[in-house]
Amino acid sequence: MTAEIIKQIEKLTSIGISLSKERNSLLLLEKILEGAKDITSADAGTLYLVKDKQLHFEILQTDSMGLAMGGTSKQAINLPPIPLIKEDGEANLQNVSAYTAVTGQTTNIADAYSVEGFNFQGTKIYDKENNYRSKSFLTIPMRNHEDEIIGVLQLINAKNKSTAEVVPFSYRDQKMAESLASQAAITLTNYQLIGNLKELLERFIEVIASAIDDKSPYTGGHCRRVPEIASLIANAINECDQPAFKNVKFNEQDLYELNIAALLHDCGKITTPVHVVDKATKLETINDRISLVAERIEILKKEAEIRLLKVKLESADTEFIKSAEQTYQSFLDQLDQDFTFIAQANKGSEFMGEEARENLKRIAEYSWQDAKGKKCKLLNDDELLNLCIAKGTLNDEERKIVNHHIVMSQSMLSSLPFPKHLKNVPEIAGNHHERMDGKGYPNGINGRELSIQARLMCIADIFEALTADDRPYKKAMNLSTAITILGNMKLDFHIDGDLFDLFVSEKIYLKYAEKFLSSEQIDEIDIQKIPGYGVKI
Repeated sequence: MTAEIIKQIEKLTSIGISLSKERNSLLLLEKILEGAKDITSADAGTLYLVKDKQLHFEILQTDSMGLAMGGTSKQAINLPPIPLIKEDGEANLQNVSAYTAVTGQTTNIADAYSVEGFNFQGTKIYDKENNYRSKSFLTIPMRNHEDEIIGVLQLINAKNKSTAEVVPFSYRDQKMAESLASQAAITLTNYQLIGNLKELLERFIEVIASAIDDKSPYTGGHCRRVPEIASLIANAINECDQPAFKNVKFNEQDLYELNIAALLHDCGKITTPVHVVDKATKLETINDRISLVAERIEILKKEAEIRLLKVKLESADTEFIKSAEQTYQSFLDQLDQDFTFIAQANKGSEFMGEEARENLKRIAEYSWQDAKGKKCKLLNDDELLNLCIAKGTLNDEERKIVNHHIVMSQSMLSSLPFPKHLKNVPEIAGNHHERMDGKGYPNGINGRELSIQARLMCIADIFEALTADDRPYKKAMNLSTAITILGNMKLDFHIDGDLFDLFVSEKIYLKYAEKFLSSEQIDEIDIQKIPGYGVKI
């Protein structure tokens, strides 16, 4: 084996190793073409990829003309793609590149101007316009693991290394170039497969997030907005020079992992019953039972009217009848007041204190008669229990069901074989309901044991929920109110204090608000009056 052959093999090996390490698609294509030109001493070359039964120009280079188009050159290739099938439905076998793609055969041409069977008219016109002479051609198919042609590598004008004279491509050049094309096709296919799998994963995650949001009209967009806040916080950490974050920097891969975790942070909600997720009022199950209470109130009124009519029929005492009429009207007025109270309590928008609960218990004792003559209370035990909910619309059992979504999120995410660069997704997404004081759920993890990504996810999740305008049981909060609540949560060791201070100092809340909140929610904030801001705890 001559020294030249050994050198050529070493080049081929080196190129193969380089291709396997490349992660940039444009650089990968350039390395394929430049490597093929190098081992065959070609002056020019073109790399095509097969798309939609056409050969698309990806990279075009001619060293003697200083020409580099496509790839990373910033010079677009304005040449139309070459069809593999002609308009009459026949294979395009006159164009040498199309011929190679259709037949899968390498084509080695000593002189394009004298060869028969191929149409090089376009090449001749190009040569004339650019004072160039295209002579020797080596056109090689690129096959993937399924033996499909995914591209074509074309080399032009092999040069004698001693004289620089254009010569035909040798048999050894052809075999070396074919070997490189085979390696390149495998590498390119792997790159495309990885890209396709990445896209599939991202689209699948987006589908899951959309399904969770669409499951409830009252939390629609939550899974899309939380990643926005998380990203704003992470980027602020990267850009700030605060001592608390001097050793924290997120690279592109870290930010991607955080985004995936944010999209999936509520994936367990897909198992939460709709009637609990969508519980807009305290009495809602499948339907809002307030309508049943309204019907019972009407029955009470009818019963009272019947009693009055009986008095009028059975008594001739005018004063007695007048007193009965006043009692009747007072009873109707009281029922209307009581129903208004129930309807307001049902919304869950105000705190339910002890006095209000006692009033509900009084109202519950009204007695009415059903169709079978059975005496019933105005409010049954379950209705009373729900109406007495102190805050919000969920009772203790329902809140446990909703909180269980985080357990399901952890279970679902932990069972998935995430690749190495996404290995932290279960921890980041699964711990966004934990607290700094260790009183969170489901695992009661102390805050300092949580990753900083999980801690910033806590703030992102809470802030989105506070400012969202799609919750039926509360009004959308303005910024000052939401920030005040977050500040108190810092003082209560609920959220990370350093992250909260960053959230305020870098005005992350405002960047998010300008994109997602209504103008009515964006009010003035006096930073000095924010609870806990700047306080070291």
